[in-house]
Amino acid sequence: MASLSSLYSSSPSLKPSKTLSVKAFTAPTTRGDSFSFPHTSKPTHLPLTLSASRSDTSQTDVTAKKELIKDPDALWKRYLDWLYQQKDLGLYLDVSRVGFTDEFVVDMEHRFQAAFKAMEDLEKGSIANPDEGRMVGHYWLRNSGLAPRPGLKTLIENTLDSICSFADDIVSGKIKPPSSPSGRFTQILSVGIGGSALGPQFVAEALAPDNPPLKIRFIDNTDPAGIDHQVAQLGPELASTLVIVISKSGGTPETRNGLLEVQKAFRDAGLNFAKQGVAITQENSLLDNTARIEGWLARFPMYDWVGGRTSVMSAVGLLPAALQGIDIREMLAGAAIMDEATRTTSLKNNPAALLAMCWYWASDGVGSKDMVILPYKDSLLLFSRYLQQLVMESLGKEFDLDGNTVNQGLTVYGNKGSTDQHAYIQQLREGVHNFFATFIEVLRDRPPGHDWDLEPGVTCGDYLFGMLQGTRSALYANGRESISVTIEEVTPRSVGALIALYERAVGLYASLVNINAYHQPGVEAGKKAAAEVLALQKRVLSVLNEASCTDPVEPLTLDEIADRCHAPEEIEMIYKIIAHMSANDRVLIAEGSCGSPRSVKVYLGECNVDDMYT
Repeated sequence: MASLSSLYSSSPSLKPSKTLSVKAFTAPTTRGDSFSFPHTSKPTHLPLTLSASRSDTSQTDVTAKKELIKDPDALWKRYLDWLYQQKDLGLYLDVSRVGFTDEFVVDMEHRFQAAFKAMEDLEKGSIANPDEGRMVGHYWLRNSGLAPRPGLKTLIENTLDSICSFADDIVSGKIKPPSSPSGRFTQILSVGIGGSALGPQFVAEALAPDNPPLKIRFIDNTDPAGIDHQVAQLGPELASTLVIVISKSGGTPETRNGLLEVQKAFRDAGLNFAKQGVAITQENSLLDNTARIEGWLARFPMYDWVGGRTSVMSAVGLLPAALQGIDIREMLAGAAIMDEATRTTSLKNNPAALLAMCWYWASDGVGSKDMVILPYKDSLLLFSRYLQQLVMESLGKEFDLDGNTVNQGLTVYGNKGSTDQHAYIQQLREGVHNFFATFIEVLRDRPPGHDWDLEPGVTCGDYLFGMLQGTRSALYANGRESISVTIEEVTPRSVGALIALYERAVGLYASLVNINAYHQPGVEAGKKAAAEVLALQKRVLSVLNEASCTDPVEPLTLDEIADRCHAPEEIEMIYKIIAHMSANDRVLIAEGSCGSPRSVKVYLGECNVDDMYT
């Protein structure tokens, strides 16, 4: 693992025109099933100058929103007019409690047609991520026939077959842990961060059976205490734990650290990590080469055309799910059905387009309001956390595709119902009006035959239903807009459909506001800054070591350390480094205290002569 350890050393605004009149809609209630795309020219980029016009409404053609419809008859008609249903999935989308107007819908039509064409090109293999020069192909994962090249189709299908075969062999006991030839694997320890953790975590929480064949734990951070906790919870079952290490590049620092920590735990327990290790990474990455050379149990591919936040339908999410007994082919089928439904170019018949349209209306196309996700089902608790990354990492961009500064994005947060009733619904109804809500409703309370009445005619699930509908009504009565997504029950098919629905909605919204949804330069900037902090820390340690090797030992002030590091401009960061190392007994305070930075004098406590010549 030396190679892994050495890694560290090394226009006008798009705000829509909104009329003052809000009236009952007269759109037809029929639903078309045509999925053909019009042959239009490539979409032209809509120029944005949000940096100049975001706070200057005089430059835009935006009028104040009027009160939401409150007349019961008109509201019922609006509900019927705009209710979307996907019968094969048992999924409903209600956007009637968002106050967009007929005129707004008409005004957005040409923008959506451009977005639909861009999405069509994306699925055909165009370079949809221009900043990184990459195709975007997560839709191919659930319908390999869409892949633009035969080789990709074969790769997707073979990987899925390999995942299913490997999971079957692990669950059945055909592949056994080396320390227990007569036993079987009982635990999964998944090491990954970001999309390599959030997707698998959401799927596990939503779909894992009460008694899965293998229970799963996650190391999704570089917090030493958190890692120690997960390893300690495994106890003697570490010997029967399958460790899945997920990193696209193979060099993600947090994942690398988690791997090294877990390998140390295996060594301390006298176990052979390689015989229990599985790598999910790009071919020939640092992790892939390490796993191959060390003879890990298995390796599965990641692709450069699948981003981390859309990787849950790849080996990243499918392998952990299959090992827990989740029907991954059903999850893929649900996503494929939703993909087909969201390809239609009829705005009113496309649930992802309806979501994107509501987001644009509610946030004025500039992220002026937050998106609050409220799933009324315990098993969907992590959906809001999953959507945080999917939406915010995709849409939170400083520049648009034309290089204009736009500072786009949508803030996402959420809890679960009816816990939210006792958390922040008070503010949502009566506080700052800076959000729109999305309710996730599940119709099935319990498996058939397991319900019972708490009181005559009322079950526990009825209370949950009442809380959802009551909260929705209370928010709307006070002018708070909301979207409702309803599924019949939480199944692999419905979860796959939810994931696909929001993936497509994010892509369409990104086209509406002319940004690249498939890169993350802000994340990369944070990683670079973190590496610079660690490089500075090494210089601080070198300076302290040299001072500690003098006779007598020379305690140094912060100014002296900064001067000898040739970094006087970094004195605050040096102070923070010293405070952190002092708290972990890695430097000693000779004088003063970290609470008074100017008084501090520090030294290492021992002289490492070898370090002076490295």
